[in-house]
Amino acid sequence: MKAAILYGKEDVRIEDLEPAALKPGEIRVRIKAALTCGTDLKVFKRGYHAKMIVPPAVFGHELSGVIEEISAMQSPQGNGTASPWAVGDRVVAANSAPCGDCFHCRQGQENICDDLLFLNGAYAQSIVVPERIVRKNLLRLQPDTAFADAALIEPLACVVQGIEDALIRAGQRVLILGAGPIGLMFVALAKKLGCVVTVAGRRAVRLQAAERLGADHVVDIKEGSNLVAKIRDAGAGQFDVVIEAVGAPAVWEAAVHLVRKGGTVNFFGGCPAGTTVALDTSIIHYSDLTLLASFHHTPRTIRRALEFVEAGAVRAGDFVDGECPLSRLPQLFQGMAKGNHAVKTLIQVNQ
Repeated sequence: MKAAILYGKEDVRIEDLEPAALKPGEIRVRIKAALTCGTDLKVFKRGYHAKMIVPPAVFGHELSGVIEEISAMQSPQGNGTASPWAVGDRVVAANSAPCGDCFHCRQGQENICDDLLFLNGAYAQSIVVPERIVRKNLLRLQPDTAFADAALIEPLACVVQGIEDALIRAGQRVLILGAGPIGLMFVALAKKLGCVVTVAGRRAVRLQAAERLGADHVVDIKEGSNLVAKIRDAGAGQFDVVIEAVGAPAVWEAAVHLVRKGGTVNFFGGCPAGTTVALDTSIIHYSDLTLLASFHHTPRTIRRALEFVEAGAVRAGDFVDGECPLSRLPQLFQGMAKGNHAVKTLIQVNQ
């Protein structure tokens, strides 16, 4: 099969691989849809991800497809047991699964499990899903669910986590800083919940997507300086909740100046390792702000994300604005690293 292999910093190659034999409980999925992701771009530019991927390794993590091979499961006694899955089942696999046994899993914080098992290899013709992910985070699709829609499940589950952590509810005024794929997913879900949504970001194509998703106010911050003043000058008012979906220290710092007294800031965007922020302690204290940061997803938010997709709240057409054959994936990521501002690209894995 053909697959993208990450070898290091800005070094991805398309190679022919011999499909690996399945271990007990594993399932092979023929990939029908794979999507690019901002995290994959960061990994491409950095050459690795300490938690998710160490090169050389297969690459990509947003996918859906059809089961083409199943290995017998094993019972605790070591006996083979029948799988609940069948060849031909339409499925989506999350990119990780928690252990269920560590301290954080026992506290209901499976998103920060001490032994998260990650899955990479979406940019390929097929992928082997490990037994733990099969057991915890492989989900069956409805017959009419589009594969490209289903491939949005992983990032959408992270957004569901952020929405729930911030306790966002109907009627609230929500500011989303950043109009990338994650920011746009926050728009879709916040509008679904009945919020008044303002988006601040750059690049016309992304701001237009925010408007199509129902954003009530859109602020073009252009080059990004004087962020607080630009948003205030736009007259969007004060905000009950501010979502930082950029991952830049300066935007983290701006967020606390844009939320109302008693409001909530979710520092959702991950900043580069080793960076720091300076926050005005008097504002945080005397304004009684709630500051939090959301990371990753849980088996429950993965399922909630699929519910949103299958209810039609989120569709690939709102996020995918291009297609690319697998053979051209290295060139695509090189262009993305140089400033190609596509929202998401569908990878044609058989081309």
